[in-house]
Formats: sequence, structure tokens, C-alpha cells
Amino acid sequence: MVGIMLRNSPETVLLMLATVKLGAIAGMLNYNQRGHVLAHSIGLLDSKLLITEAEFEEAISESGVNVVSQLTIDELDRMSVLAPTANPSATEAVMTKDRAFYIFTSGTTGLPKASVMTHYRWLRGMSGIGDMALRLRPDDVLYSCLPLYHNNALTLAVSTTVNAGATLAIGRSFSVSRFWDEVIASRATAFIYIGELCRYLLNQPPKPTDRKHRVRVIVGNGLRPELWGEFTARFGIKRVCEFYSASESNTAFVNALNIDRTVGICPMPIAYVKYDVESGEPVRNDKGFLTKVGPGESGLLLSKVTDLAPFDGYTDPTASEKKLVRDAFKKGDTWFNTGDLMRNLGWGHAAFGDRLGDTFRWKGENVATTEVEAAIEHNDAVEESTVFGVQVPGTDGRAGMAAIKLHDGVELDPKALSDTVYQNLPAYALPLFIRIVDTLEHTTTFKSRKVELREQAYGESVTDPLYVLAGRAEGYVPFYPEYPEELAGGQRPKG
Repeated sequence: MVGIMLRNSPETVLLMLATVKLGAIAGMLNYNQRGHVLAHSIGLLDSKLLITEAEFEEAISESGVNVVSQLTIDELDRMSVLAPTANPSATEAVMTKDRAFYIFTSGTTGLPKASVMTHYRWLRGMSGIGDMALRLRPDDVLYSCLPLYHNNALTLAVSTTVNAGATLAIGRSFSVSRFWDEVIASRATAFIYIGELCRYLLNQPPKPTDRKHRVRVIVGNGLRPELWGEFTARFGIKRVCEFYSASESNTAFVNALNIDRTVGICPMPIAYVKYDVESGEPVRNDKGFLTKVGPGESGLLLSKVTDLAPFDGYTDPTASEKKLVRDAFKKGDTWFNTGDLMRNLGWGHAAFGDRLGDTFRWKGENVATTEVEAAIEHNDAVEESTVFGVQVPGTDGRAGMAAIKLHDGVELDPKALSDTVYQNLPAYALPLFIRIVDTLEHTTTFKSRKVELREQAYGESVTDPLYVLAGRAEGYVPFYPEYPEELAGGQRPKG
């Protein structure tokens, strides 16, 4: 096991490929982690060697973790001058079933877990998404500014360029102001994205360089349906290879046919099943088995564990077992619980719904946070929002609350915001609490951190401006202490 804590660079790519070629496991550490979180991640790896940068040595030391052996990338570079150039015999013993990478989850709901990526799954990404959907040519240049400890960069960007014999242009990090300049300068014909990256680019004022690039195809996940058309039209993107998967998942969807607003098709056995919103668990019928939802309905996505689609899991066996559903449709079968809600569009295609942990129930209805966020962001004053459910004494379920960041220099018009949500959402999905924040915290892969916001809710510890939905006529008004009781009593919102 070799721990790799490096920023994006050609050396990082070469080091991780050399590590797995030797038959060792490359543990891809998030170089932004500090303190007990960093100590936790390094401890999970239990590596024989940690390769890092001089800049990160202090953070590693201050975390208190015990590292067996540690080198900087510069020290390793000097040592390599005298190293033999022939392949060592260990390379011949590497099997596809062997572990290649440990990739950490984002840690949006707790400490990160290390998911396992075998050589087989990495090669499957290379051939499946690479050959079937992205279809790069040797003269292509793929630009990637996502961190190499993230699966989109590690698996998609690196494997698909290796597969095609194409060129990988590595951005040091994502910069919304430099993004298109770097794409143009590298003569990129493709790039890797995640949904938030696309939204950040759209939020920028139009520039003359918006379409002066050579990009013909992009690949990634999380491009919201409501932004899809606007993004492709503004920037002149002809093909979007949206995909769905997760670091620990045993399956994937890919938009191989360039159909708008879909995660594409999945060739493996999957099922969309009924679920309990509060527990997040699949619901069993009176026979003890799961029930599939009907066509067009939203259901919890399960993927069958087979020899062709094994579940490699995490380094923690207990955490791995929690992701499995056994005896789902018959005795002895095993399915991977993705924890995600998907809607079957027919013809083998699906649309992403929401993370089950983010979905909440109010007034007897399931509320998808992605739907509410999309509605809020129809308001021109809103730059970004994140939605979550909060408990209200005397009520069942959770009421919708949104943390909103406004565009710089813009003030909230509470009535205009309420008009926006009333026009775009059913009554049960209306966000009843609004918190105006200066910034929204994200993981390094741009996922919203909702745990603290959910815990703080509308409590006394919140010093940001708070608003509540009084009704259709009054709109949002400043929070007042009696509101939760009025909400529980059915007095609010009115209309």
C-alpha cells in the first residue's frame, strides 16, 4: 500500500500508475484534509509508504498519525535517477481482481470511507465509458482540472485517454475564471465535469471566449436537467456523456446515445424499488421481499451483485455489509443499495432523482431537494442554494429549509422569491424556512455539506438572516419565534 497525497500534476499520474503496475495499492488521499480527518484517512490506508509534497509534511505531522515511511515527490524523483528501467517481475503477477486504488468518499455525512477500486473496475471504466460513450481519438486532448483523488479524474480522465492513446491536459485545480482560458490554451477537444462545475461556469457573465474552444464532447456527472440546454447552447457543446455511478458502486449508467437530460443506459441487472424515507431502507412486502415501482415512478436504485458486477466495497467490512440488500426478490440474491433515487424513463434510460439521505417527507409527500434547489435558482438574485429537511415540534416528517447565497451586491426580495417557488413547486415542497448565507460550504469535489446546516436548522445559534413563508400573499417574512407553532397548528403558510 502506497499513500499518495499530491496535487494535480503529471508526476501524480505517473506515480499512481507505477504503483498499481507493481501490484501495490495506491491510496489516493485528499490533500485538503487536516487534523483528525487526515489522521483517520491515513490510518485507514495503513500504508507502507506515503508520498507527499514538502508543503503537506507539517499537516501530516500535526495530525498525529503514525506514518511508517514518508517521502516527498522531489526526494522520490532524485532516487529514481538510479532506479532500473526494466519492469520488475512483480508486474507479471498482477490480476484484474486485485485491488488497484483506494478512493475516499466525500465525507458529506461523516468521516470519509475508503472505497475499493480493482483493476477490473478501472479497466471497465476505460472500455465501457471510454469506448462506448466518450469515444476519444488519438488526436484528442482531454482537459481535467478535477483532483486526481476524485474518481472522475482518476478513472474517467486517465483511463479513457490511456485507452485512446490521446493526450491528457491536467489543470492544477478548478478556477472558474481560468477554466475556458486553460481549455483553449491546451487545445482541448473534451473535458471532464461534475455538475457544480457547470453551474459555476454558467453563473459567470458571458465572455467573447465562451465558444472559442475546440470542445466537441464532455463527460461527467451531475449536470442538472434544468441547466443542460442552457449550458450546451451557451458554450456550443455538441455531445454530453453524462454518466451515473459512485466510487463504491458495482454498476454505472452512461449517456452513450446523447439523449438530453438523462444519465443514459445501464447494461447490468438493476431495480427501482419502494423505500422508506425516514429510515432510507427498502420496504419489504408481506412476503418479505422488495417491491419494484411502476414505470415513470421514482424508486431506490439497486444493482444486482454478480460475477460480472462484483461489489468491491470499502476497506471496512461492516460499512460494506451495510450497503448490501440480501434476499431482495428471492432467497439468496444480493443487491447493492446505491442510496440514490432514480426514475425509469423507459427504453433502458433513467434520470437521477436525489440522494436518499437528502430527500425528506412533508405532508405525506416525498420531497426531492434537487427539485426544490432548481426552483429556487430560477430567481435571478440567487447564485446557489442547498435544501434540507428540518424538524418542527408537533409535526410529522421534516419541513423544507433552504440556505441561499445571493449574487454579490444583490439584496433579497422576499416576495419575489416566494413568487418563484409558488410558481415552480407543489405546496408540500415549498421551502418554509430561508437562511441567507455569505457562502455555502462544499467538499473539494463541490458537494454541499448539509450536516451542520441541518443540525443548526432555525435555532438560536443561527446569526444569519432568517425568513419564513407566511403565505402566498405575504411571501417570506423575517423569522419570528411563534412561527414553528403556527406551522404545526396549520395556520401557516396561508394560501
